[in-house]
Amino acid sequence: MALFLKKMFSLPVELWQNRRLIWKLSKNDFKTRYAGSYLGIIWAFVQPVITILVYWLVFEKGFSAKGEMFKSGVEVPFVVYLTSGLVPWFFFSEAINNSTNALLEYNYLVKKVVFKISILPLIKIIAASFIHVFFMGVLLVIYLVYGYRITPFTFQIIYYSLCMFILVLALSYTFCSVVIFFRDLSQIVNIALQVGMWATPIMWSFTRAEGTGFEWLFKLNPVFYIVNGYRQSLFDKIWFWQQPGQFAYFWGVTILLFAFGTFVFKRLKPHFADVL
Repeated sequence: MALFLKKMFSLPVELWQNRRLIWKLSKNDFKTRYAGSYLGIIWAFVQPVITILVYWLVFEKGFSAKGEMFKSGVEVPFVVYLTSGLVPWFFFSEAINNSTNALLEYNYLVKKVVFKISILPLIKIIAASFIHVFFMGVLLVIYLVYGYRITPFTFQIIYYSLCMFILVLALSYTFCSVVIFFRDLSQIVNIALQVGMWATPIMWSFTRAEGTGFEWLFKLNPVFYIVNGYRQSLFDKIWFWQQPGQFAYFWGVTILLFAFGTFVFKRLKPHFADVL
């Protein structure tokens, strides 16, 4: 048990010790991703904006989707409700996809014995967070345009963004390790993200699931805690510690996922260079 705990905590220590290199490589990764195109990094922001516009036009204008009434008595317009769910999901989706393929993309570094390859998934996640910070700003602009005010609760979305960051990091070590030996995992992750987007109450209201007897099933999804947390921070004015059950469940699952990911990564790491 002591040996297992030592191995699990060695990974966070390793990441902290290489924090300057991680930051430098993250910025470089973000810049080079769109190198050679005329608009450069602008493309990183264009696609999510267009996605939000398309969903808004289809659901609100096409299907006449209405806003959501929250427990606080605030009725939220659909475009604000939609954006508050899509912003964290965009980050989750991009960070998972990129970190899953981190070792494959940087295979030339994996083959170097002296390089700390454990930092590679984190580099991808931080690069994705740059776009996430921009869209948090977009969300707040839409929030203000529709007449809402910034309150202390609003800043709680930073906490939920951190939750998403750590959840993705926990998952990334399992995915990036296994995908080297089972390349089909990339496609499975893509399909799972497509299903997960509809299984998470992003474009639909969770109130529709309440009373069906299956609401507990949706709450098993750790991303539910984050998306719901965004909306509760913005509209319901609820602190995260006021829901101790959901708080304990999310962090319990995340810690277990991180421990499992660390175990898989450490176990398979000696074979990475041989397969690549």
